[in-house]
Amino acid sequence: MRRGLKYVPPALLLLALLELTVFVLVGRGVGFGFAVLLVFAASLLGLVLLRREGMRAWRGFRAAVESGQPPGRQVTDGLVGLLGALLLALPGLVSGVVGLLLLVPPVRRLAGVGVRRATERRVSSMVAGDLFGPRRVRVRRGAPQSTPTPQQPPVTEPGRAIEGEIVEPGR
Repeated sequence: MRRGLKYVPPALLLLALLELTVFVLVGRGVGFGFAVLLVFAASLLGLVLLRREGMRAWRGFRAAVESGQPPGRQVTDGLVGLLGALLLALPGLVSGVVGLLLLVPPVRRLAGVGVRRATERRVSSMVAGDLFGPRRVRVRRGAPQSTPTPQQPPVTEPGRAIEGEIVEPGR
C-alpha cells in the first residue's frame, strides 16, 4: 500500500494538467464564458447529486440491515454513486465526465463489481462473507487433480498411515 502512495502526487499533477488542457481546448471550441458556465453547472449538479446519493446509500444500507441481508451490494453501489457525484462536484471537465459516467446504471454496476472484488481481496473471507454474503464458487467438472500442495496433506486410501496418523473411512 505504501509503495503506491509515492505515485499519488505525480498522478494529481498529471490530472490537473489534463483538466487544464481540456478546459483550454473546450474554451477555444465553444468560448471561454460557455466553458466556465459548463464547469459551474456540472459542479452545482454534482453538489445536488452528492446529497441525493448519500441519502440513497444510507436508505439502501438500512433496508438491507433491517431485512437481515448482507449490506455489501448496497454499500458498494452507494460508494460508487457518492464517488460519481463527488467527481461531478469537483471543478473540471474530465472529472465531471468520469463522475457522470459513474452515475449511469450499467457503468455503475460494473464499477460496483470492481469495488466488491477489490474489497474481497483486501479483507478476510469472514468479513467479506458478512459484508457480501456467501461467495459464489465456480466448480469445474472433470478428473480431480491428485497433486498435493504444501498446505494440504496427500490423499491416501482408508486405513493407510500418513506420518503416524491412521486415516479412517468417513473422516
